[in-house]
Amino acid sequence: MKKLGLLLVILLMILAFNAERIGRHYYPFPHRELVFHYSQLQRLDPYFVAAVIKTESNFQPTAESPKGALGLMQIMPETGRWIAEQIGAEEFEPEALNDVETNLMFGTWYLAYLNEEFGSEPILVLAAYNAGRGNVRTWLGEDRWTGEAGNLEQIPFPETRQFVRKVLLHYRIYNFLYR
Repeated sequence: MKKLGLLLVILLMILAFNAERIGRHYYPFPHRELVFHYSQLQRLDPYFVAAVIKTESNFQPTAESPKGALGLMQIMPETGRWIAEQIGAEEFEPEALNDVETNLMFGTWYLAYLNEEFGSEPILVLAAYNAGRGNVRTWLGEDRWTGEAGNLEQIPFPETRQFVRKVLLHYRIYNFLYR
């Protein structure tokens, strides 16, 4: 019995010692310099952006959702076109969203826009990023959701509920592993 206890202690020490290395294996941070660059330009927490990317595409630059969202931050082509107009980018083509730098520039700009629109409330920003600004405004206006983290079950779209939960979890993990 003592040997089992000692073995368990040694195993726990090894796991604790390797937690960061193991964690970084499952939570890589590719394109870190670009994520930091565009996050800083938009005054966003780069670990928050990394958590969105991990949730949206698992850092796959050419990811495409069944609904047609593209790239690292899974931007819909219509949203990409709107962002391009807002930032003065000329001749937007949806394929540009598969370019890492373009996707990060557009995605971080959009997160910052939502952050301003929703009063820097990360839960609302995430819900709007996933479900659309109009849906979140409707839910709040019709008292279908309070917008609070403690009431995520009120979010009418199950996909959005899961998205918000996942990003918040990934955010905590990225903070732990890389800060």
